[in-house]
This record gives sequence, C-alpha cells and structure tokens, in this order.
Amino acid sequence: MTDLIDSNALACSGRALPADLQARNVRRWGWWYQAEWRLQNMRAYWSAMLGASVLTPLVYVLAMGLGLGTLVDASAGGVDGMPYLTFVGPGLLISTVVMSAVEEMTYPVMEGFKWRKLYWARATSPGSATQVALGELTAVTIRLLAQGLAFWLVLLAFGVAGPGSWPMVVVGALAGMAFGAPVMAFAATREDEGNSFSLIQRFVVMPMFLFAGTFFPLDSMPWYLQWIGWISPMWHGNQVARVFAYGLPLSAWQIAGHVAFLAVLCAAGAALGVPTFVRRLGR
Repeated sequence: MTDLIDSNALACSGRALPADLQARNVRRWGWWYQAEWRLQNMRAYWSAMLGASVLTPLVYVLAMGLGLGTLVDASAGGVDGMPYLTFVGPGLLISTVVMSAVEEMTYPVMEGFKWRKLYWARATSPGSATQVALGELTAVTIRLLAQGLAFWLVLLAFGVAGPGSWPMVVVGALAGMAFGAPVMAFAATREDEGNSFSLIQRFVVMPMFLFAGTFFPLDSMPWYLQWIGWISPMWHGNQVARVFAYGLPLSAWQIAGHVAFLAVLCAAGAALGVPTFVRRLGR
C-alpha cells in the first residue's frame, strides 16, 4: 500500500500527485478510499454511535442484572444453567450490532444515491461502482467490529463474559453483515425511501429482536413462532456467541452450520448489492 500511504502524506503536505498516478491509485485503492470517506462521515453522528456502543450495554447490563435477571434467577434458577445475565449478554451484543447494521445500510445508502449523490461523484472518477459498494461493506464492517468490541468490554468489566469470549465481537460483525449486506442491496434499488425502511424496522427487525432467542431460548417459544429464529441472523449469531461466552453445548457441525448460514447471507447480499450499484451508477 506504498502508493496509498504516499498519497495521504502528500495530501497532508498540501501537494498533489500527478493526475495519472492519482488515477492509478483510485483504480487500485478506490474501495478503501470509499470506506475511509464513509468512516469519516460517521463522525457526524459520533455521539449516537457512542451511546449505542457504550451506554446501551451499560443500561442492558444494569436492567438485566439488577432487574429482570434477578427475578428470573430467583424463580427459575437462570437459563441453561447460567445466571440470566450471562445468558442474555451475548444475545444483546449480537442484536445491538445487527440493528446498527440496518441503520447504516438504509438511510446512509439512500443519501449516497439521492440526497448528497456522493456515490455518483465517486463513480465518475477512475474508480468504479463496484468499489463504492465494496467500500460501503468494508466501512460498516469496521464500524460493527468497533461497536461489538465496546459492548464486549462492558460485558467483560461486569464479569458477564470472560477474556476468552472475545470471538463474540467477530460473530457480532458477521451476524450484522449477514443482515446488513442484503439490506444494502435492497436500499440500492430504491429511488425514493417512502416507508420501506420503516417497514423493515417494524416488521423484520423488531420480530427478530423479540423472537430470535435474545431474551429466552428459542425452544421455549410456541412452535409456530420458532421459524422466526431459524431464518434470523440474530439467532444464528446468538447461538455461536453463547458458545464462546459460556460454553453452550453445540456440536462442531452445529456451529459450522450457524456460521455457514451467516456467511451465505453476507455473500448473497454482496452478490446482489454490487450489480445493483453498477446498474444504477452506470459503470
């Protein structure tokens, strides 16, 4: 990445690379330039991100540990043989990250196409629409990893999770992109936001949050509601995260199945989203 580093250094010094070298760098590193712009753009709502990353887990831990968790532990002796907070903590990490992915892949994508039209500006450079899409996926993945890490550190500080449970952070980002990438592909098809994003929040995200095993095991629900968890990235992420958090007894095949489900959704979302960006941006 020597050319990329030199470009940044020159930009900071007030000098500029020759036009042909700039074009070569964009053709090579355009996906990262897009990701870098997106990450810098997130600073406009850093306080909301800080709240989601730090204050939200604090509120959840206090509510579940001192409130609902105390009642569940006293009446049922916990869940899966664990204190309720230990059970629910990984699920809250996964669900929070997944919901953040939806937020990042709806209105910000509409902004790039419709309101500020910055995707069009990037696509008219020597870069490509494919790089725009890949840059968006890269930036949001980094954001989800950071949020998951902050959430995990709160769980670690309160003794809800141990140091060896850090893979939950990666699982959270994977689950987030398993839903976020398809949502990006959908958002890229929209000429006008209408009420489609609100419908996704109301009729897809919230049912997942409530019925995907975040607050109680999926098999404790009526059979006619369990399918919501089966097709939900949240449930698959929850199961794997709980393996790392407290050793949920799953076989290697079950873990592989959960991870494969999430990976397939990520790949499908990217496979649908990239051509949509190319079709709309024209190259």
